[in-house]
Amino acid sequence: MSSTATPPDSEGGAALHWRGLEALYASAPINHLFRSTLEIVGDGRSRIRFTVDPSVFHAAGAAHGTIYFKMLDDAAFYAANTHVTDRFLLTTSFNLHFTAPLHSGEAIAEGHWISGRRRVLVAESRLLDAEGEEIGRGTGTFMRSRIPLSSLPGYTPSSKAG
Repeated sequence: MSSTATPPDSEGGAALHWRGLEALYASAPINHLFRSTLEIVGDGRSRIRFTVDPSVFHAAGAAHGTIYFKMLDDAAFYAANTHVTDRFLLTTSFNLHFTAPLHSGEAIAEGHWISGRRRVLVAESRLLDAEGEEIGRGTGTFMRSRIPLSSLPGYTPSSKAG
């Protein structure tokens, strides 16, 4: 098998891959702990909408940093994985910057691919609160694994996620 994935040959092919990534996100057991949905919004772009409630607060009454990491990492990861149609990516590093506390309500993590298409990919993400203010930012490095996307039970490119 080639070390470089073949990009989808048409918008239809890309859309099927994107729906498969959305289904993969929805099927992951960790995502059953959060009220969140993934949307692939374009080539190298993702958006995760989620709800923050007091169950994820630290002692000072705001979301614990693990929520920032989880959502920023996932948004960057899925943005990068739009460019890899045959393999699951793995996070190899992630830098995170907190700029404001996240309180109860709706929030959005937006990811976009920056560079790389072969073995290592780089993507950024930002976290927005309910008012649309940026409250966190991250940059991740992702590496192609040996795990075929097609072998993962949740990756169903012919189905509609949701």
